[in-house]
Amino acid sequence: MRKAVLRDIKDIMTIITLTVTEMHAYHNYQWDDSYPLEKDFLADINEGELYVSEHDGKLVGFVCVNKSEPVEYCGLDWSSSKDVMVIHRMAVHPKHRRKGVGRELMTFAEDLALKRNIEYLKTDTNSINEKMKALFLKSGYKFIAEMKFLGKETPFYCYDKLLVKVNKN
Repeated sequence: MRKAVLRDIKDIMTIITLTVTEMHAYHNYQWDDSYPLEKDFLADINEGELYVSEHDGKLVGFVCVNKSEPVEYCGLDWSSSKDVMVIHRMAVHPKHRRKGVGRELMTFAEDLALKRNIEYLKTDTNSINEKMKALFLKSGYKFIAEMKFLGKETPFYCYDKLLVKVNKN
């Protein structure tokens, strides 16, 4: 895993195009031609918040991890009021799915938070996105609530996880 750089944009946008096409095939319109856009990833890169996974020299997935909580998170019954990091804009190239890349990205986000002395993560996905919902649950995240988000018809599901800092002495 490494921080994304500007030269990664082409590969990131290829993954987005493939992912959006796949999502729409099963009527998940969480992502579309209005979100996420190249400018979103350029901002993530400029903020140092976008990370990529490479296998055999090829970019196979990415995740944005930062402290930015959507306003829609306010008022939900989260597990904690601790300082938090949030997982955003995560995708894995379709040819590299079911190979542990998604789990690697989730583990990276958790390790990053712990390195910054943050023991709490939040995230969300469209209620139709079965693959992400399954990954969150498999990764130990707890379903918190549903919310309306991004003007989409279907609700989004919110998840969180309290992390445990392990002493490596």
